[in-house]
Amino acid sequence: MDHQNEYQEELQKVQDKDFTHNWVSSSAFIFYLSLFCLLAFLLGTCGKLYVERYERLDVTVPANTQYTPQYQ
Repeated sequence: MDHQNEYQEELQKVQDKDFTHNWVSSSAFIFYLSLFCLLAFLLGTCGKLYVERYERLDVTVPANTQYTPQYQ
C-alpha cells in the first residue's frame, strides 16, 4: 500500500511539472509566445519596409497636366 501512495505522489509531481497537465502555465506560455511572434512579425515587416523604401525621383511633369494647367 505504501508503494501505491508513493507512486501517486510521484505521478502528481510529474503532472504538476508537465506542460500538458497544467493549463494555467500552458496558457500563459502560449500567450507570451504568440505575443512574441506578433511583435517579431511587426518589427520584421517594419524593418523590411524601411530598408526597401521608395526613393524620391525627380520627375518632370508637363505643364498642361498640373493642378493648375498652363496651356501654350
